[in-house]
Amino acid sequence: MLSAVASPTGIGAAEAPVLGVTRSLTGRRWVWRAAEDRIGLGIAQRLGVPEIVGRLLAARGIGLEAAAHFLEPTLRALLPDPSVLADMDAAAARLAAAVQGGETVAVFGDYDVDGACSGALMVTLLRDLGCEVLPYVPDRLAEGYGPNPAALRALAGRGASLVVCVDCGTAAGEALGVLAGEADVVVLDHHRSDAPPPAVMATVNPNRLDCRSGQNGLCAAGVAFLAAVATLRVLRRAGFFATRAEPDLLGMLDLVALATVCDVMPLTGLNRALVAQGLRVMARRARPGIAALLEVAQVRDRPSAFTLGFALGPRINAAGRIAEADLGLRLLLSTDPAEARGLAATLDAVNRQRQAVEASMLDAAMLAAEAQIAAGHPTLLVAGVDWHPGVAGIVAGRLKERFNRPACVAGLADGMAKGSGRSVPGLDLGGVVIAARQAGLLATGGGHPMAAGFSLPATQLDAFHAFLDARLAAASGLPSAADLLVEGTLAVPGCTAELAQALARLAPFGQGNEEPVLILPRARVVRADRVGKEGGTIRAFVEGEGGGARLKALAFRAKEGPLAEALLGRNGPAMHLAGHLRVEEWNGATQVGFVVTDAAAA
Repeated sequence: MLSAVASPTGIGAAEAPVLGVTRSLTGRRWVWRAAEDRIGLGIAQRLGVPEIVGRLLAARGIGLEAAAHFLEPTLRALLPDPSVLADMDAAAARLAAAVQGGETVAVFGDYDVDGACSGALMVTLLRDLGCEVLPYVPDRLAEGYGPNPAALRALAGRGASLVVCVDCGTAAGEALGVLAGEADVVVLDHHRSDAPPPAVMATVNPNRLDCRSGQNGLCAAGVAFLAAVATLRVLRRAGFFATRAEPDLLGMLDLVALATVCDVMPLTGLNRALVAQGLRVMARRARPGIAALLEVAQVRDRPSAFTLGFALGPRINAAGRIAEADLGLRLLLSTDPAEARGLAATLDAVNRQRQAVEASMLDAAMLAAEAQIAAGHPTLLVAGVDWHPGVAGIVAGRLKERFNRPACVAGLADGMAKGSGRSVPGLDLGGVVIAARQAGLLATGGGHPMAAGFSLPATQLDAFHAFLDARLAAASGLPSAADLLVEGTLAVPGCTAELAQALARLAPFGQGNEEPVLILPRARVVRADRVGKEGGTIRAFVEGEGGGARLKALAFRAKEGPLAEALLGRNGPAMHLAGHLRVEEWNGATQVGFVVTDAAAA
């Protein structure tokens, strides 16, 4: 039985902590997610869905008119005319001309998941259309982020008459200038910049200052997909496909879904349709590289947004962080299953290496961050000698999760600090980093609201930290841990597969559409053990107050800490457990399980 689904209304009720929990085992306050019950009931009645689904939609700000498209997101309903993006028509015309002229095209990407996916999409498209394509991914340490003159000249020297920059290029006007008179440039990007776009053939970026498309939440792979749609439209009108088949754009949506989730884009609107359709494509495992990566990650169920963000993404990202920058792109482009399996195994090994590097940095970063919190800093900026810049973003994410503050982490070498930052919702770190670069504090810097990259002389670290503190001073008012937004309480006997399937109708879950958090009050762990290759997952069986029915529960990333200790304390006192109710499919059978994310003393 599910009760109290976003039901407390009014200011006092919304502010009252759920079950009186003001500080859970992970340091969080539990609060109700506010919602308008009347709207939820209206959605349920109009669409004929369970009342819980209507209430959860209302809690996410989904109104009566938008609810149907939210539950059944389709590209037919949500895909805009690509021409709404500034410079898209010019980009599509130049790409189509390259195809019609049989030109050699270079695709210059980034070394993260979005860069690999948008690069693979454009390389595949152009090769399918008959172009000779030169993929290029810069080395993070040797070349840094984005286009650089030496690499661009080399690509032009190899015959590229068009360079397509994916997931980079918006702030690279000076570097791209070396191609003037040598090759045209089309930029397909989504990173923010307060400067005018570079003086190139086209810069398609929904976050450029003069773009009024409203598609600000697209990642670079989403922009590349719209560019592909626009390019095929130009070629279709020119009769190019009179004697040949069109490329299968829908079959490329697995790449767009992977990039959208891993770049932490909001899973609303168009992105929701792209990811939902992309997951269906991925479930077919037709792309050898992704099929091999799913296999090495031991993903046997249908892929979900969780799969993309926690199983596939880290392995692709690992190569760009500490190994060969183009490994991820090569995997996604592979058409040979045997080759793909070898690349996937390499990425898996590199990811384990990345985890070791991360662990070596994390303890020192945590101690430095704790000192900064004690000193009253609203933001965190920590740096260390020999810290690997490629892992800085992951460590920054860990600090952000632990302290609920914007966090930046940098490695120090040769008098320079180079690193990455992660932010919390509502505080635009990317915009502040860009402003710091414009103020002369940084050598390089850019990003988007939730993530940024930067480099600067080590002597400027204190000044940069002061700048962050001043621009993001609102962070000082944040609690030490983000509130946990709760949407209902459950009795163990009420945890049925039917209820879990109803909740799953709101998937895919992610940024902007978080998975519903439910509470099992006064639950007791009757058995628990560690599972998985490294024992990082706890599998437990819990029962409600008074005993009776039992429910399987899992806690991921639970190697240590109060939550792990509490779950492993068999026959201990009753606890309130917070988490997600999910359906599991295994060998044709459907089961229900509870994924524990937090707990509190009952």
